[in-house]
Amino acid sequence: MSAAARPVRSERVTRTGWGVGPIRPRWRRTEATLLIVVVAALMAGSLSLGMTRTGTFTLWQPAALAVYVAALGLAHLAQVLAGRRSDQILLPTMAMLGGISLLLMLRLPQGLAGLAFGKLTLGLGQVQLVWLLIGLAVATTLGIVVRSDTWLRQYKYTWAAAGIALLLLVFVLGVDTGGSKLTLKLGPISGQPSELLKVILVVFLAGYLSENRPLLIEQDTRIGPLRLPPVPYLAPMVAMWAIALGVVVVQRDLGAALLFFGVFLALLYAATGRVSLVVIGLILFFVGSAFMATVFDHVRTRVDIWLDPFADPLGAGFQIIQALHAFARGGLVGVGLGNGLPLIDGRIPIPKVHTDFPLAAIGEELGLIGVVGVLGLYLVIVERGLRIGAAAADDFRAILATGLALVVGFQAFIIAAGNLKVLPLTGVTLPFISYGGSSMVANAVVIGLLLALSDRGVEPPPPPTAIAAGRLGRWRRGRGGAD
Repeated sequence: MSAAARPVRSERVTRTGWGVGPIRPRWRRTEATLLIVVVAALMAGSLSLGMTRTGTFTLWQPAALAVYVAALGLAHLAQVLAGRRSDQILLPTMAMLGGISLLLMLRLPQGLAGLAFGKLTLGLGQVQLVWLLIGLAVATTLGIVVRSDTWLRQYKYTWAAAGIALLLLVFVLGVDTGGSKLTLKLGPISGQPSELLKVILVVFLAGYLSENRPLLIEQDTRIGPLRLPPVPYLAPMVAMWAIALGVVVVQRDLGAALLFFGVFLALLYAATGRVSLVVIGLILFFVGSAFMATVFDHVRTRVDIWLDPFADPLGAGFQIIQALHAFARGGLVGVGLGNGLPLIDGRIPIPKVHTDFPLAAIGEELGLIGVVGVLGLYLVIVERGLRIGAAAADDFRAILATGLALVVGFQAFIIAAGNLKVLPLTGVTLPFISYGGSSMVANAVVIGLLLALSDRGVEPPPPPTAIAAGRLGRWRRGRGGAD
């Protein structure tokens, strides 16, 4: 039968933003195969832990592991039944990182953290399992349900305003932890809204940059020898970013400030291709860092610890020194799961190992190979996100996917560099591995949106509006029609 004579299969498409045509299951063989590999790796890790801790050939905490594996199966089944043609690498990558987190939290002393609901008390590993299940549910639901990005692109200013309002609420009602007011506590549950703000900031930047990209690329404002995009149209974006960054700096959440700055600069370059903006941004970064180190005692203390933690080995530099010792003990292949973290005076040497230093624990027990493997998983997320961005149907989706991928990559780099004394320790979490619900849910939102953006059957983007074209035309007329 010729191509012209072949029947054309039509699908009813709804423009409501949710759901497209009839649902038909679609096998996801690559995803299933990788999830089997993940489950096998987690079984091996649990078996290693069980043999180390009990001396017998048994799994460590098999009930928790069974619940997590069942959740992975349900997430995969939901994707199959939904019939989505989305990326098949992201979910297994998230599952592997989450599984490493689960094994680590089950292995650590359960009294490091926990939640109490009446007479029910959950330990560190049990709470982390709950957050992992919620994260998988969030990522899977967004990956299946979101069929249109209209609700993101049309309300970018609303999202940005809501994020900043949430930060201001934390500034007023937040709980002080470690000298920084970062946490908003509601009953037994607490979280850091700055984790959610990183997603909101990417959505805002994607919307603004895609809408004004032609103007930002084609026109210049000259300040001496510098060539900058038109200041009147660049200013609102910079102002929104500066407000969020300023609030974060006042709250002393320097890790989030560094993350926001890096993502802002990367997306600005991705949208405009202007190297000059990167250079100017780096200059402003170093000038701002020197200023904050001079003005804020908290920043100066972090820098001093980074430069010479041995100046106060039993005080301010204690944790970073113990982390370096953990990496040294691990060597190339590690001491084995369950054999690390020797006690000092009956306590683990790194008090915040479950939040700020999980990579040090991994480095000690799995060695350099384990650390490289974990960092490689983050590179997989970044690569898939950049691939999704490169194949996107329009600028908004391309910039959004790129920004979401870079958020995870930058955050992993910042905390890994802090653990390894490459950068000052900032206190951001290691995505999908560090203990905590706000970080888990925010990063699950990232994976869910990337899954939705990767779907080849998703609702096509709306036609480009005349807003940017009209602004560019007015700018050219104001310049006498010159290009």
